[in-house]
Amino acid sequence: MSVMNRRDAIKRIGLIAAGTVLSATGIAEAANVIDRNTKRRMKILAINGSARKESNTGDMIDLVIAELAKSGHDIEKINLAGEIINPCKACFACAGKRNCVWRNDIFCDLHDKMVAADVLVIGSPTYSADVSTSLKAVFERASVVSDTNPGMFSHKIGAGLVVGRRAGTMNALDSINHFFLNKEMFVVGSTYWNMAYGKLPGEALKDREGVETMKNLGKNISWLLEKMSQQY
Repeated sequence: MSVMNRRDAIKRIGLIAAGTVLSATGIAEAANVIDRNTKRRMKILAINGSARKESNTGDMIDLVIAELAKSGHDIEKINLAGEIINPCKACFACAGKRNCVWRNDIFCDLHDKMVAADVLVIGSPTYSADVSTSLKAVFERASVVSDTNPGMFSHKIGAGLVVGRRAGTMNALDSINHFFLNKEMFVVGSTYWNMAYGKLPGEALKDREGVETMKNLGKNISWLLEKMSQQY
């Protein structure tokens, strides 16, 4: 039996170690490929708080979700126009139930979809320097439900946008962002504040900076969504 000298022994140990590392690397890389190919489709819910079915707010939301559609995720858009959403009764009966107990409007179904979504894109026109009354009611009721059932919106992605004729847009956008931030959500921005200007239907599409802001907002959401989807 031949005796292995020290140099040959070191070389052999090095080759074994290198082979082990390469093997482990190959397994890890294969796992990464499988993970990339099997990552789940994320759910995106867009809510249009405008009182008009054909609205500037809807046009801006469409610009955002057009960018998101390129990522192949599931997208649903809900218009609040024509719907009556009652205000919160402050009864706190929702504690432990994970939804409102009053089911005489669309809120409960909408809330279930909000909770199931990974991304919330919420848009509103500017009414009296704030969001629409329908959207405000959604925020108030969803806030009480989540306060009494903590963690329902934690770590979701939120993106708000508003449309105004002239003033009050910043206050309206703040209302949306405050809802997100108070629910432990990640808020996405763009190259400027997420707002556009227009009065009559279709006018906001003439706001070139507003249009580019919405498109970039969609791209930024897609980027963050891609990073988050890799963790699931």
